[in-house]
Amino acid sequence: MNISYNWLKEYINVDVSTDELSKALTSIGLEVGSVEEVQTIKGGLDGLVIGEVLTCGSHENSDHLHVTTVNVGTGEPLQIVCGAPNVAVGQKVIVATVGTKLYSGEESFTIKRSKIRGVESLGMICAEDEIGIGTSHEGIIVLPSEAVVGTFAKDYYGIKNDTLLEVDITPNRIDAASHVGVARDLAAFYALKDKSVKLTKPSVNTFKVQNTNLTIPVTVENTEACPRYSAVTISGVNVKESPDWLKNHLQIIGLRPINNIVDITNFVLHELGQPLHAFDADKIKGGRVIVKNMPEGSVFTTLDGVDRKLSGADLMICDSEDAMSIGGVFGGLHSGVSEITQNVFLESAYFNPVTIRKTARRHVLNTDASFRFERGCDPNNTIYVLKRCALLIQEIAGGQISSEIVDFYPTEVKPFEIELSLHKINTLIGKEIGKSNIETIIGALEMKIVSQSTNGYVLHVPVYRVDVQRDVDVIEDILRIYGYNNVEIGDTLKSNLSFTSKPDSYKLQNIIAEQLTAQGFNEVLNNSLTKAAYYNNLTSNTAAHAVKMLNPLSSDLNVMRQTLIFGGMENIARNINRKNTDLKFYEFGNCYYYHVENKKVGDNLAAYSEDFHLGMWLTGNKRCQSWVTADEKSSVYELKAFVDNIFRKLGFNLRKLVEGNYADDLLSEALTIYSRSGKKLAIYGIVQPKICKMMDVDAEVYFADLNWNSIISELGDHSVLYTELSKFPEVKRDLALLLDKNVTFAEIEKIAYETERKLLKSVNLFDVYEGKNLEPGKKSYAVSFIIQDETRTLTDGQIEPIMKKLKYNFETKLGAKLR
Repeated sequence: MNISYNWLKEYINVDVSTDELSKALTSIGLEVGSVEEVQTIKGGLDGLVIGEVLTCGSHENSDHLHVTTVNVGTGEPLQIVCGAPNVAVGQKVIVATVGTKLYSGEESFTIKRSKIRGVESLGMICAEDEIGIGTSHEGIIVLPSEAVVGTFAKDYYGIKNDTLLEVDITPNRIDAASHVGVARDLAAFYALKDKSVKLTKPSVNTFKVQNTNLTIPVTVENTEACPRYSAVTISGVNVKESPDWLKNHLQIIGLRPINNIVDITNFVLHELGQPLHAFDADKIKGGRVIVKNMPEGSVFTTLDGVDRKLSGADLMICDSEDAMSIGGVFGGLHSGVSEITQNVFLESAYFNPVTIRKTARRHVLNTDASFRFERGCDPNNTIYVLKRCALLIQEIAGGQISSEIVDFYPTEVKPFEIELSLHKINTLIGKEIGKSNIETIIGALEMKIVSQSTNGYVLHVPVYRVDVQRDVDVIEDILRIYGYNNVEIGDTLKSNLSFTSKPDSYKLQNIIAEQLTAQGFNEVLNNSLTKAAYYNNLTSNTAAHAVKMLNPLSSDLNVMRQTLIFGGMENIARNINRKNTDLKFYEFGNCYYYHVENKKVGDNLAAYSEDFHLGMWLTGNKRCQSWVTADEKSSVYELKAFVDNIFRKLGFNLRKLVEGNYADDLLSEALTIYSRSGKKLAIYGIVQPKICKMMDVDAEVYFADLNWNSIISELGDHSVLYTELSKFPEVKRDLALLLDKNVTFAEIEKIAYETERKLLKSVNLFDVYEGKNLEPGKKSYAVSFIIQDETRTLTDGQIEPIMKKLKYNFETKLGAKLR
């Protein structure tokens, strides 16, 4: 949120530098993201000067350009080519000299010495929109004759310099989403050092009802969605351009002035944090306002000219016939204030935050009003804000207060009552900060001390502090204002010892993360919220099993992820689009599931579950071309090696893991890894081409999904063991086996170890052949066997029986033939 330094000082009597102020704000929890020197008009009109047109003639090579000479008070007149139809001799104009930078939104351009159709031009005579003082481009600006040549435009227009503080407001601190809200916290902070520092709010004591000629009754039908609705009318207003001071306040924080009535409502919003809405009272049909819900599917045209189909849950501000605005979110096209408006109906209301949030998300609208209403405004502040706005309208636009204030407030929202213990304050803070400091902070934050004793206080906390409802919340407020840095770190450390025999999942996670990083992987962190569209038409992770958000921020973040794969694919797509194609990613994260069959009465969470997973992605080249090697593509076998290394690092015996073929709508060719007890530990393989296409990835991607919870549950107490190198040699024997294509190496490996449990040390596949000279449906595996006895040297008499048993079992169990 943008906060103007000059505007802020209107409410607090401190004189400190912007640097000191930004540090103070950050220290009390209102973090300042940036500090920027700004002007009421971008660029501050630097380089622009008032000139007088001395001559004006036609351009010989154009039927619409003029060649002028302009006196800008620097001696020699400037020759300037101008295309405006209204340029004439004797005019006082605004001139952008060579080197001047002009702005158009976020873009800028610099005036240069140039030739326009063969005639030299040494500047530009400017229109309103070209320098940012208006929107007209019908012709150049013509100033009054008394304007002094050579005067800088920034002095003529009274351009103000200011400092803009970008304050990052957390969702729970909506009370600070205004200049007065920020000033309140600052006043509390500085009051600890200087008791004279106070927050000064605008007075509304002069508010007075002049007549009741424009009374418009209000009916609230949906009191749950609108607990309070306040309104008043002002008649005889003059809608026109706002005065400079008001425009300057809005422009500094990045708002575009519209007209004096609308500008006042925006000013009060950013001053006090309460959204308001001004209706043209003469457009309210039937002379009454009704706050209600419209029928499902009703069409309403909003201020931006878009026809929106309403939900039956959308709260609408209506007259006797039609809807006029979406309550707390966006105004209507035909009910707002315009240049011909004479009478105004001014609304100041409190709407249910949940209702506003749902409506804003439903219509994909994020307005200044909805931002505040959906986080919780102050229901007890509507009258004060209404009076403040009405008085400003009278001051700037004239008119009379022409009705009593209408205030629908059937159930008053009471302040939160909190009992606060001095002992608990000192215990949690870790220091005695003194009753005087505590009471100063509490009072400055507008918390009322109802009663007090030697042990503590009973407080009433304002309802706008939606984040302060417990004693610890108050203590946190006291500490942030007092200053975390003012609590000294002691010279003693209180601790206790704990012991667990279970594997430390977090420690193991760090070990594996370090291993993967050392192997060239980059860690990614993705949002647990993702698109529901990813799970449409999937059978492995169905949309029915997705945990849906009740109030999604957008359609891209409307369910919780069931798999890590899509987040990583988004990362890959982003990198490939930026020409970074050789990628290794890993991510630790939770996946979430909903199983309706697990629902239980009285247990709302029974149908929900989550698992912690490790995801790994591989794509692009394993090795790039150099003078030593050619390009080498990554493969699923490379991924397999990384997966195996993880299991080895965690202490698993790979021989005791069971592999099986796998394929689904996420992975086209894959393997699963099971424990001997049948628990699925991991899946890895090639990502389906249709998934790559959906994610806009034009490359083959390999993905591994390790169920971390299942892996940890299978870990035992793995002690590090070692043995001496054997003194006796190992023996290697090879077999070439002709097999059916559907036979896997895992089956060969399993049969081999079952055949010889003692002397067979390893089984390796070193060649696979499929092609001519083989029977249809067959393939050839070349397999090596390492045999070793660690107590003596093996003889042929010991080796041959083992090999015969292996051949026999391969022939009988797999139908293998020796080649």
